[in-house]
Amino acid sequence: MKTTETPAPVPAESGITVAKIETVAPKPRPEKREGGVLNVFSHGILVIWAIMVVTPLVWAVMTSFKDDSSIFGSPWSLPDKLHFDNWARAWTDANMSDYFLNTVLVVGGSLIGTLVLGSMAAYVLARFDFPGNRFIYFLFIGGMSFPIMLALVPLFYVVNNMGLLNTIHGLILVYIAYSLPFTVFFLTAFFRTLPTSVAEAAFVDGASHTRTFFQIMLPMAKPGLISVGIFNFLGQWNQYMLPTVLNTDPDKRVLTQGLVQLAVSQGYKGDWSGLFAGLVMAMLPVLAAYIIFQRQVVQGLTAGALK
Repeated sequence: MKTTETPAPVPAESGITVAKIETVAPKPRPEKREGGVLNVFSHGILVIWAIMVVTPLVWAVMTSFKDDSSIFGSPWSLPDKLHFDNWARAWTDANMSDYFLNTVLVVGGSLIGTLVLGSMAAYVLARFDFPGNRFIYFLFIGGMSFPIMLALVPLFYVVNNMGLLNTIHGLILVYIAYSLPFTVFFLTAFFRTLPTSVAEAAFVDGASHTRTFFQIMLPMAKPGLISVGIFNFLGQWNQYMLPTVLNTDPDKRVLTQGLVQLAVSQGYKGDWSGLFAGLVMAMLPVLAAYIIFQRQVVQGLTAGALK
């Protein structure tokens, strides 16, 4: 490509002749694809990871529609026909319906309590300076590092002395206490990223702290609430250790206890097709919740980075 540079005009009476100067612009060099090998490697790792995660899920769903002979005879083949009686048998004969209802009650109550109490505590720790603020915050952080295995024996005696052993509401309170440290830690960082001008404008208009929190700040924190709610839902839905120690009543068992009971009670004559059907039943709510709210989860996790 050639470009022509024309100098500024010179007065005619000077008698000076100006010549045009032609310069040749350098040809653009082809841009190098930086990080191409790294991108290929990272995408390959992601593909391998996706296969490792999806394959067991697909195999479990496929196996839940087989009979026992097909499970052992051809474990990797497609079912010859869809045996929906496996699901009906697991739902009724194995009492999965009762376990499912108990799990919904426990996880639903504990999830609501965790989000309400955790968001209130996180908002105060993030927005107000008072003596002991950092101390209380680090107490919650310390709760995340405390192994739950060390607290099982004293927790059993505390719950038993309070008359909450083998009760749904007792298990709900324990789940709330178990999930609060991570919830407060996550939401405290999230509330710090929200603009303070909106809350200040509400205070100027005469809104109280309670109204400002519930009507203004809490709706603004919706992505963070959904993100931490999904994490708590996963942990509480799949919890096995706490209900095993604190919930020994057969009528109050949750899904994880029911699946173990279904696998152990039959001995060597286990109902494997019914077991896989019950396993998929326990898996579906978790998968559905994450698929529905996956965009909000990503928004909540990246909100602090985009500040």
